[in-house]
Amino acid sequence: MKILLVLALVLAAALTPTLAGAVPITFTGSNGTLSASATFDLEASGHLVVTLTNTSTADALVPTDILTGVFFSIPGAPVLTPYYATLGPGSIVLFPPAGGAGPDVGGEWAYRGGLTGAPGGANQGISSSGLGLFGASDRFPGSNLQGPDNPDGLQYGITSEGDDPLTGNKAVKGSNALIQNSVVFKLGQAGGGFDLGDITNVSFQYGTTLAVPEPGTLMLLGSGLVILGVLGRKRLTRNRN
Repeated sequence: MKILLVLALVLAAALTPTLAGAVPITFTGSNGTLSASATFDLEASGHLVVTLTNTSTADALVPTDILTGVFFSIPGAPVLTPYYATLGPGSIVLFPPAGGAGPDVGGEWAYRGGLTGAPGGANQGISSSGLGLFGASDRFPGSNLQGPDNPDGLQYGITSEGDDPLTGNKAVKGSNALIQNSVVFKLGQAGGGFDLGDITNVSFQYGTTLAVPEPGTLMLLGSGLVILGVLGRKRLTRNRN
């Protein structure tokens, strides 16, 4: 199997599900110390539930170790309705401002459908940072907990399972509230439907600068941040309840 690594702001997991239906599917990606997963589930009501997790056991030392979003595609590029964003089971908020310890973190995360210019050509995105794609009107319901009304900066990004909050640069050890280590999002379908097996072009976003890898190229951003792209056939993990 030939895999092209495009060096790690975006961690791509372009998987090809072969089975449709209501069984949750989990997309995973990893490179070096970065590791993430996104589990997609369809409720009987038709609502889509996405659980985004920073699965790394390494210490988070810089902003590009913080998971700030996930992109994916659904056929027809539907625009879904954001219902809530809440801390995943066992997750906590590090360095929370007053009243900002969760579990509701919707005011710090945004969803947008019908995207253009997202990594891998994805048409759906969930992010805690604006990335030039998300604005205040895209936020999940909930109060703004830190920073501007617009999704912006590193606040309420997802730090690693193995993060030591006492280490790293200023941005990851006190300047920003960070979630350790998962967030659950609920989205409603706006007419029509889709199978979980229809979801493609999944990628994980790190840090606060959107960088889209070009197939077949190896590039290093002028800012010093790097991109990880994994092209080819990847592994699909299915969780069965």
